[in-house]
Amino acid sequence: MSKMKTNRGAAKRFRRTGKGGFKRAQSHLNHILTKKKSKRKRQLGLTLQVAECDVKSVRRMLPYS
Repeated sequence: MSKMKTNRGAAKRFRRTGKGGFKRAQSHLNHILTKKKSKRKRQLGLTLQVAECDVKSVRRMLPYS
């Protein structure tokens, strides 16, 4: 049986945590930043956990993580 392929887009977006979940970055921090408040931009820089309902699909895309 051949190896399973990792989804390369998902590999660049998600990282495994110590307890088996996945962490992710937030969106809306790439451009058009002048109209956004400093507080909003600062909070968008934080990482979050992937929602519990999405963990199954992320795990399928990253079989070796």
